[in-house]
Amino acid sequence: MSRGTRALISRSALTHNLGRVRHYAPQANIWAVIKANAYGHGADVAAEALSAADGFAVSSLDEAIALRDSGVSHPILLLSGVTQADHWAEAAALGLHCVVHSRTQVEQIRTQTLPSPLSVWLKIDSGMHRLGLTPENVPAAFSALSQVSNVSVIGALTHMASADVPERDNATRQQFEVFQAASPATLQTSVGNSATILRHADCVGDWVRPGIMLYGATPTTEASAADYGLQPVMAFEAPVIAVRDIAAGESVGYGHRWQASRPARIATLAAGYGDGYPRHAPDGTPVWLGGQRVPIAGRVSMDLITVDVSLLSEEVKVGDMAQLWGPELPVDDVAEHIGTIGYELLTRLSLRVPKVFV
Repeated sequence: MSRGTRALISRSALTHNLGRVRHYAPQANIWAVIKANAYGHGADVAAEALSAADGFAVSSLDEAIALRDSGVSHPILLLSGVTQADHWAEAAALGLHCVVHSRTQVEQIRTQTLPSPLSVWLKIDSGMHRLGLTPENVPAAFSALSQVSNVSVIGALTHMASADVPERDNATRQQFEVFQAASPATLQTSVGNSATILRHADCVGDWVRPGIMLYGATPTTEASAADYGLQPVMAFEAPVIAVRDIAAGESVGYGHRWQASRPARIATLAAGYGDGYPRHAPDGTPVWLGGQRVPIAGRVSMDLITVDVSLLSEEVKVGDMAQLWGPELPVDDVAEHIGTIGYELLTRLSLRVPKVFV
């Protein structure tokens, strides 16, 4: 923490947000999604704070191994299964639940000698056309896997493509109907990602898979995280390391992109794209400093961000802390200015930013 740049991670906010999942999907079991290092927040700590979940979902075998090595005994779901044929046995030995989304994976499992029971969830392509068995291929896959020793097919799942888009609500309903028709009646079901949980409560299935809402950001365009009662988990902070006054007409940063239209005061923060803050953030992107929003002025560089503090009511000093996103400045607001989504900002946080768990 020599620079002072840091990410404060709130355990209590994680626990609170899990409670909001229970509020919106009270009858469902919960796979808490902690892939991508818990969306940049730290998978080990997230697993501890979210221990009341019924299981965890990750994207890779390596992520599952790391959780098991850290002592996590919850059920763990591999959202895409494994990518190499010889890894099915390892997944079984670790007691993982594995998604099977292709006939290739079905054939891989049929040729394996599994040392331990393997729990399988069939992924059905209900219309997103990214991964999944087509509805007509589900019966054959279910039958084939049901005949394999040490394999238990216990669930079916799908992923909604546009549950976050009000204009596509009919498509979401159609996807759910396709999924219901294709799912073997004896299996448990899992449909609800964050947007589905919040906007389509009747389409979530027996197990929900909340991701972004656990971390206090919104998956929709029609309501803020606060509107859903969610609390931001991460506060990304950086100290002011320099303050300077410049004359009207002078420019700031690489390429002289920003030019002062009047005498201005510029504060320089110890953070940049090397820390995961997007280089393409435009002038005017908000930063929280001195009790109000101030605009970025000039191109983000690898280690530094410059902001215009001319209109602050109180003087900014070296050592003052700025919030790049967090409780005072929702990550979704920052993402909207930059032209991306909160998911990307949270998950791209650099390893050189120390995490402080509070």
